[in-house]
Amino acid sequence: MFDHISIPTILISYVALLFSLSVHEASHATAAYWLEDDTAARLGRMTLNPIAHMDPIGTFLFPLLGMTTGLPFIGWAKPVPIQPTRFTSRFRMRTGISLVSAAGPASNLVLSLLFLFLTALSVRFMAASGQDRIHLFISSLNGPEALMNLGWSGFGLVFLSLGGRLILINIMLAIFNLLPIGPLDGAGVLQGFLPHRWAQVFDKYRRYMFFFLLLVVFVPGPGGHSSILSWALSPVINGVFTALLFIAGLILGI
Repeated sequence: MFDHISIPTILISYVALLFSLSVHEASHATAAYWLEDDTAARLGRMTLNPIAHMDPIGTFLFPLLGMTTGLPFIGWAKPVPIQPTRFTSRFRMRTGISLVSAAGPASNLVLSLLFLFLTALSVRFMAASGQDRIHLFISSLNGPEALMNLGWSGFGLVFLSLGGRLILINIMLAIFNLLPIGPLDGAGVLQGFLPHRWAQVFDKYRRYMFFFLLLVVFVPGPGGHSSILSWALSPVINGVFTALLFIAGLILGI
């Protein structure tokens, strides 16, 4: 059951996940603060300290199970508390909720692009030929073992594999959290655009969508996909990573 476990991959992936979740939640808190609601700030949630955001199940149990057993890799942190009634009057309350909800996935997208640039730029200086550069960059996305097979070790191994994990994890967090389902940020974003009557109905049933979310995450999908969700999102994910590789190619100079 555990013969496929790679300790370096687990450690590097978990560090990348903790950092990414911390930025995600701190961005929610910061967006609320900018809208004049300091609830999360007063509770110490406007910080990059992962301890402030950790959830026993979402930050420990589920990610570690996913990384060690082959189950879907999924993780989350404690929700950031907000009080929409305290938002600035410059925006409608529902608009404010949408802005705060969107801040988390937006931060993950920015992080992914930032580490894409840093990792690809580093690879450009580490490898001479274009073919070596793209091979090294893709290996960084595939984790420490792929880099070890190329003879990498020490700081270079950790730096490149951590950069690759941060690119992948942040892109997946952004895509996953933008789904308009139950507790995910996409539901909060959508709620700000729905007509008032529809928003009330959506909010009424939103709490029950968590069970649907668990279903699509843990039930295997067709075509050998690990879950229904990965099968449904595969065209989006493939399109996003094609775009990322195109951007990486420009930075790598190939």
